[in-house]
Amino acid sequence: MILSPDKKIYFLSDFHLGAPDYASSLIREKRIVKFLDEIKNDAAQIFILGDLFDFWYEYKTVVPKGFVRILGKLAELTDAGIEIHFFVGNHDMWMKGYFEKELNIKVYHQPHEFDLNGKKFFIGHGDGLGPGDHRYKALKRVFRNKFSQWMFGFLHPRVGIGMADYFSRKSRATTGKTDEQFLGEDKEWLIIFSREMLKTKHYDYFIFGHRHLPIDFKLNDATYYINLGDWIKYNSYAIFNGENVELKFYTN
Repeated sequence: MILSPDKKIYFLSDFHLGAPDYASSLIREKRIVKFLDEIKNDAAQIFILGDLFDFWYEYKTVVPKGFVRILGKLAELTDAGIEIHFFVGNHDMWMKGYFEKELNIKVYHQPHEFDLNGKKFFIGHGDGLGPGDHRYKALKRVFRNKFSQWMFGFLHPRVGIGMADYFSRKSRATTGKTDEQFLGEDKEWLIIFSREMLKTKHYDYFIFGHRHLPIDFKLNDATYYINLGDWIKYNSYAIFNGENVELKFYTN
């Protein structure tokens, strides 16, 4: 796409709405809705890179209770002609058409390449990429298996969502400390992954979520790796003005 001089592209990730409790999630949801309302006049496109929810599963005739403010705001934005791209995360991978049908949002289940204003972008949530973490990669194959998802659908929502909330809390407790610090370029698996990708093709920007730590790292003279952080601690996002991507923090 060619970006109009008065328009920008926004990138956000990891809202984890629903966690750790209703009250704090509601405060976060209202903050995000306020931000989206403030950018609607100059946003050409918005990319949400996963884990919008701490858990999401679309039963055949049921969607999880709550989140009406964020869903309503997203519908308002797409109705106004703003294109929204959503990449499923490891907490909300079980999307089955609700966002496409009800909100007119494009949903991606894998990382994707984009040509934006002549710049090459590689965009995704970031989970399961790079070396190591074999246990999670095995679980991810199970979770994304259509038969596993079908079987989960037989659970009553109270049971299924209760189980998911438990494992989400356990996951955050396990990864919380590593999310708080930069591990070094030789250990940051998304940096390692990005450099491997650059061996076969040029990209100007790699943009991911999942890591929960805002990172702006120069891979070489022409390529940057951006991690969007989260809206639990940092209220961080990235903005593309047609020439450069800048990592920023919402303070209003």
